[in-house]
Amino acid sequence: MKKILLVLSLIAGVSAQVQAEDEVVAYRYGMDLDIAQVLAITPVADVCGAAPVEMTYLDSKGAKHVLQYSEFGTGCSN
Repeated sequence: MKKILLVLSLIAGVSAQVQAEDEVVAYRYGMDLDIAQVLAITPVADVCGAAPVEMTYLDSKGAKHVLQYSEFGTGCSN
């Protein structure tokens, strides 16, 4: 019985870690970022003004993170 509870708790811990890695974090000015490798950046919206963009990256320990920040859209023209 103890082995079953141990296995279930390990599975729950790994599941929680995977969920935490995919959690989107909103960028705040002055954040201490540890970006070792950028995996993906969502395309900038075709709007005139600031639009949210998400960057997926690995930190120096290999953990995956998703950071959301604002970028000026590509929809403005002169």
